Amino acid sequence: MGEKGLLSPFMLKSLFWINALGTVYGYYWYWGQLQEVWDTKPAWMVLLVPDSPTASLFFTLAIGWLWLAPERRLSNPNTLIIRSFVEVFAVVTSFKYGIWAVAMIFGGQAQGDILNWQHYMLVASHLGMAAEALLYARFFRVRPGTLAAVAFWTLYNDLADYRFGIYPYLPNVLDDDLTVIQAFTMLLSVTGLCLAWWICGRRKRSK
Repeated sequence: MGEKGLLSPFMLKSLFWINALGTVYGYYWYWGQLQEVWDTKPAWMVLLVPDSPTASLFFTLAIGWLWLAPERRLSNPNTLIIRSFVEVFAVVTSFKYGIWAVAMIFGGQAQGDILNWQHYMLVASHLGMAAEALLYARFFRVRPGTLAAVAFWTLYNDLADYRFGIYPYLPNVLDDDLTVIQAFTMLLSVTGLCLAWWICGRRKRSK
């Protein structure tokens, strides 16, 4: 799809509401784990639990900005920095968790987990997250400071997930593969950060 199609009001409005509704459902899906972490862990860890819905929340905000302020009609430098952080965070985490969730579902199936319709719904929605991140990254801008901040968040999140046991629920058959899963998760973080720098930064370098 060309740039005009991706930036059309219909497409931006559709993606905004699809991601907004997906974010609400995602937090609902994580509700049990959020309550468990709140009851058994330090309160600050709750922020690190809902990975995919937080990614889609930031993508919703990034798409909303494209829809409402396509030419970046914002003169406040602080606002531009916040917008850049939102956009880079959206690209990195949407790509990362879109691929991660699909890999975990089919990794579980490969070891004997039985898939149902909900699994396939999650596969479709998470592949959509990764695809939209790659498609829209070209319209976002990366700054060294915001990329560093997103890198800190994502990599610390990875370390905290597996050190404190707050990673998303996995199929039981994958419980003995946590070392490999952590390495794979961190590799996805680094890959997402490199993609954000390359795709988002290409717009700035082309000026």
